Amino acid sequence: MTPRISEAKYVEGYKLYLNFSDGSEGEVDFEQELIGEIFAPLKDISYFKDFTINHEIHTIVWPNGADFAPEFLYESLRIMA
Repeated sequence: MTPRISEAKYVEGYKLYLNFSDGSEGEVDFEQELIGEIFAPLKDISYFKDFTINHEIHTIVWPNGADFAPEFLYESLRIMA
């Protein structure tokens, strides 16, 4: 089971600092991941910053419904660690 996101903070550019329930933490850079119609609004930094944690689906989401799978976020974090 993939750990859940417990905290997310904006860093700079398209980077977020994520904390997971298993203690893993670090930055994930989304700049190369904003591909497709659903992610187009996130290219505006002010919109990108407007994320929340959805505790039902255990990931970060944006007002337009965009989200990233928690498994993807966890693996992206692990690669950077």
